[in-house]
Amino acid sequence: MAQRFLTPPNWPTPPEGWTPPEGWQPDAAWGPAPAGWQFWATEAPAPAVPPTIPTPPPAAAPTQAAEGDDKVSIFRARGRVRELATEVEALRDQLGRLGALTVADLEAQASALREQLAQLQAGLRAERDQHAATLARQAADARLRTEHELQQLTRQRDETQSQLTQLQHEVVMTQEEALLQEVGVYQYRHPLTEAMAYQGELARLQDQIKTMTKKDGGAVTASTNWTVNGSLAQGRTMVRDFSKLLLRAYNAEADNLVRGLKPYKLDAAIERLTKVATTIMRLGKTMDIRISDGYHRLRIRELELTSDYLAKVAEEKEREREEKGRLREERAAQLEMEREKARLEKERQHYANARQALLDKGDAEGAARLQEKLDEVGRAIEDVDYRAANIRAGYVYVISNIGAFGEAMVKVGMTRRLDPLDRVRELGDASVPFRYDVHALFFSPDAVGIETTLHQRLAGKRVNLVNPRREFFHATPDEVKALLAELAGDLLHFEDFPEALEYRQSLAQRTKG
Repeated sequence: MAQRFLTPPNWPTPPEGWTPPEGWQPDAAWGPAPAGWQFWATEAPAPAVPPTIPTPPPAAAPTQAAEGDDKVSIFRARGRVRELATEVEALRDQLGRLGALTVADLEAQASALREQLAQLQAGLRAERDQHAATLARQAADARLRTEHELQQLTRQRDETQSQLTQLQHEVVMTQEEALLQEVGVYQYRHPLTEAMAYQGELARLQDQIKTMTKKDGGAVTASTNWTVNGSLAQGRTMVRDFSKLLLRAYNAEADNLVRGLKPYKLDAAIERLTKVATTIMRLGKTMDIRISDGYHRLRIRELELTSDYLAKVAEEKEREREEKGRLREERAAQLEMEREKARLEKERQHYANARQALLDKGDAEGAARLQEKLDEVGRAIEDVDYRAANIRAGYVYVISNIGAFGEAMVKVGMTRRLDPLDRVRELGDASVPFRYDVHALFFSPDAVGIETTLHQRLAGKRVNLVNPRREFFHATPDEVKALLAELAGDLLHFEDFPEALEYRQSLAQRTKG
């Protein structure tokens, strides 16, 4: 038996039959052998290599002198030869098996494969058709459910819309803001000339209402053949009592509407009273109790006259306030002129006394200078007399207040004050948060005519379309400047940019805060 050297797995494979010579040491780069590794084994002699595999020429046994890189190269070449031999053997086995197969065997295998493929395709088609049918059923069910839900929602929507329409028909709009938005300019139903005329007409109408509410006055109608326990008398008594009760409810509602009526609430009040009459007719249907049309028309006419009367009273009060304001302005201007004239007369008397004193002293030159002062004072007195006599003379002013009304709104008016700024200061009192800025103060002998013409030119920009005595316009100072230049000629001074000092300081402090 021969001894064979067993190479550790982490060392290079040596040539077949190689044994280490005496004194041989492994390369340190291979690393140590595994612990307990048996380097020698006893075995029978190896069989000869088949003649078909070329055997490499035997290499000389490595000696202790042939160590290092040459030894590793020889080991690797031997291993590669053994690998190639193994691959050749595998290829020979495959060729042998292929050679053993006949054409019939190959066709049988191909036929079997085709049959398997057909079965697989048929199974896939069946599965696909089944899945498609399932999806179609699910889609049809979903479509039916969706159509059913859509029908239900449509029916609910129609029912809700019908209920909403019915409620809107039954409900009377009484909200102040909504009524004010719809009122526009109030139109008189009975355009009498003054409030006293409406008051007299209302008194006559109320007399008619009282007459109709008396017994058998015709305010309410009812059945006359109603019986109670077979008695017509008891039936008439019951009908009369119910008629009084329902008429009392109707009158209470009508009186309440009259007491709380405002002009812009007239249509809502008429609608509400009509619904009350309809409700009474529905409640008294069994006894045929209803408010007569004639009496209902009287109460509606009462509402209309009351509304017109209230509107007319409001107009007269507004005109009275405006007239009082105009008279106050005129009185203030008159007092101002009287004070100015008294001051000028006193000043003229001082100058006259001083001039006479200089003449007595023989100072003619000094007396001449004082005479010039006297002439100036005389002209000032004449101007004041002219202003007092000519009520159309005065100042046309253009002012704005961007802190209160914005940059595109101006007030155009006139004043007869000797100092027009007094009027501007009065307008900028506690009623507005900031003082007015003056853009123009233009004196004219016909200030009233210039003011009227300016108002006509700016009519399309007027803010208050109901009360023309409110002199505010949606316009910029530049637009008014152009119109004023056409009417008054060259303007000596016009302030284009509003100072608005308090407003701008307030903005700056708010920004810093």
